Amino acid sequence: MATVFEINKGINRSIVFKGVKAQYILYLAVAVLVLLLLFAVLYFFGCNIYIILAIDIPLGAFVISYIQRISQKYGEHGLAKKLAHQRLPGIISSHTRTLFTQLKSSTDENNHA
Repeated sequence: MATVFEINKGINRSIVFKGVKAQYILYLAVAVLVLLLLFAVLYFFGCNIYIILAIDIPLGAFVISYIQRISQKYGEHGLAKKLAHQRLPGIISSHTRTLFTQLKSSTDENNHA
């Protein structure tokens, strides 16, 4: 008997689920779990089921649409790049030139050797 293997033609491509890409799938799963936990806690404390649904359904729709929107806007690694870019300083100030005059480039070392 021959073994049949399926060929995966999506190697090195990011995972996409309903338009949500890569790490945003994890964010979506965490959001759904938090909404489920919120539902359970409110139900445990005896809130009316209609009030719980009035809170949970719009909040869930907002979170899902927000995650889809940022997934489409920033792509697979775009949000991480944006957050990294925000951590960069806007300006670097130096009051003396000594830092720059002491720098040596690799071309200077090759020319003088």
